[in-house]
Amino acid sequence: MKKISMFIVITLFFSCSMSKVKEKTGSNFYVGTYTNGESEGIYKYQLNAAGKLKQIGLVAKTDNPSYLAKTKDNKTLLAVDETNENGTGYVNSFRIEKDSLVFVSKSKSGGAHPCFISINDKNQVLVANYSGENVGFLEIDDQSGLTNLLAVQQHVGNDINPKQQTSHAHFAKFHPTKNEIISVDLGTNQLWFSTLDTQKKEFAFTNQKTLNMNVGAGPRHFTFHPNNKWMYVVNELNNTVSLVKEKENLYTVDQTIAMLPKDYKKYSKAADIHISKDGQFVYASNRGHESIVIYKVNPENGTLNLVGFQNVKGKHPRNFSLSPDDNFLIVANKDSNNIVSFKRDSKTGKLSFVDEVFAPNPVCVLF
Repeated sequence: MKKISMFIVITLFFSCSMSKVKEKTGSNFYVGTYTNGESEGIYKYQLNAAGKLKQIGLVAKTDNPSYLAKTKDNKTLLAVDETNENGTGYVNSFRIEKDSLVFVSKSKSGGAHPCFISINDKNQVLVANYSGENVGFLEIDDQSGLTNLLAVQQHVGNDINPKQQTSHAHFAKFHPTKNEIISVDLGTNQLWFSTLDTQKKEFAFTNQKTLNMNVGAGPRHFTFHPNNKWMYVVNELNNTVSLVKEKENLYTVDQTIAMLPKDYKKYSKAADIHISKDGQFVYASNRGHESIVIYKVNPENGTLNLVGFQNVKGKHPRNFSLSPDDNFLIVANKDSNNIVSFKRDSKTGKLSFVDEVFAPNPVCVLF
């Protein structure tokens, strides 16, 4: 009996010790870049428990990995190759091995300049092709890598802004609770809704098909509230965030709120958007104002109220991410070549600067 008790004590001791070690080491993350400057591809960084940043190093040489995604089992990393080679860009898959990424496969994305990639729990992959004006569909296997391109959803349309003369697919994601794909098109100024026929490997539009955003808004990305009923869309061109709700299989815009101070008159454009895991705060980035705007979420109806702004300590915050524990917010400032960490107050939502580190042309942060 004494031996059993001692075994339990030892087991608990090592379990607690390992937890403390994990806390001290923090979280690693990958950084996607543009490779038309100093960058050579994908880099790996470390965020420790205090919010301090450290570059681990280059983990994969590849062209313009401007957006990254990982499989649920954390064994495979996907990266777009944002290029235009005879009318198409590419998607690369890498096997994750400690502090390196091992190339596995490369497939066509379905259109030129792929700028976003996402993957669901079924290892189905969506790629938004900005200049290709479409969304590509592929699948992936951890052993053999990506399939060839399986399907393409072509977009057609325009709006009033000079940047909206044609379609520009900018984001595509699987709905978290049902067979639905929601794509964001900056050029047509719409959200696009479709389902996926897994047998025929084809897109099929839903009855609604599209949702028009405010004229000239230029929707870019969105994030789901944890209740999976509300979406927050960041609009690049008119610097706003829109709350989109679904009721009886119909999506509507419920609220639109400004991302910039009322007295700010200089040019700025919105970029990225994320929500805290508790659903209480929404964050979005401003390129020009060089800030993260912070909103408090009304738990009753999802509407947003402005909390304030945090300067990003750099230029062109194209992408940012919350750490896995939601304690920190990490910003990739493309034009100032730095990554910055901010401590997040879970009660107020406000951010406070902690650390920064050099990164060549960073445009995507992936934990």
